[in-house]
Amino acid sequence: MLGGMTRLVLTVVGDDRAGLVQSLADVVSEHGGNWETSELAELAGAFAGIVLVSVPDARLEELSRALENLDGLLRITVHGGAAPADARPGRRFTFSVLGNDRPGIVRDVTGILTRHGITIDLFSSQTREAPMAGGTLFEATVTARVPEDTDVTQAIGDLEQLAGEIQVDLSLVDD
Repeated sequence: MLGGMTRLVLTVVGDDRAGLVQSLADVVSEHGGNWETSELAELAGAFAGIVLVSVPDARLEELSRALENLDGLLRITVHGGAAPADARPGRRFTFSVLGNDRPGIVRDVTGILTRHGITIDLFSSQTREAPMAGGTLFEATVTARVPEDTDVTQAIGDLEQLAGEIQVDLSLVDD
C-alpha cells in the first residue's frame, strides 16, 4: 500500500441495540481501515467505548465523513494522531483493587497516581453483588505508566496505605 497510515481514536456512544459494532466495523473496513484495539461496553442501557483504528492517509477524510453518517446510530468523535502506547516513555505496572463499594474509591486511587506523576494507560472497573456477604463489591484493574525519573515504590506504598484505610484489597500484577 502506498502512502502512510493515520491512527485515530474513536469515542462512540449510542443506545444499546444489536448491530452497533458491526455497523462501525463495516464503515472502517469499507474505507481501508484496520480496527486495532477497542474497549466497548453496555452501561445502563447505553453502548459506549473507544476504538483505535488506522486508515490510509488518502482515505482519512472519506472515513471521517462516513463516520458522521452513523450519527443516527452512534455518536462518534474522532481524535487524530494517536501514538502507540509502547512509544511513550516510562515503565508500566498493573494493580487491582477489590472491596466493598463506596463513593470516592476511584477519586482516591487516581489522586495518588496523579500526585506521583503517574498516568493511566487502562482503567477498567465494575460493581457487582457480593456472592455470600451481600452488598456491592467494587473491582478495578489499572495499568499505569510511571515516568523514568519516578520511584514507583513510594506510589505503591501510598496505594497500600489507602487500601488499608478504605478496607480494600490491593494486588500488584506482574507485567
